[in-house]
Amino acid sequence: MEQIQLYTKISYLPTDLKSEVNDFVDFLLSKRKKEIKKKHPKFGCAKGQIYMSPDFDEPLEDFKDYM
Repeated sequence: MEQIQLYTKISYLPTDLKSEVNDFVDFLLSKRKKEIKKKHPKFGCAKGQIYMSPDFDEPLEDFKDYM
């Protein structure tokens, strides 16, 4: 739809409906901004943030009675 056609259609609306159209356009623009801001994590972005202790694979002391 061309801008002139859209403007013509909106110009025929009463003032209260023009206000609703304006609110809806603002809503669509804010929705679009949220979609653009979404970023996906890149491989390796958590490097250095996760730590595993050296004895990770060792048996737990709590289970010594069962072994």
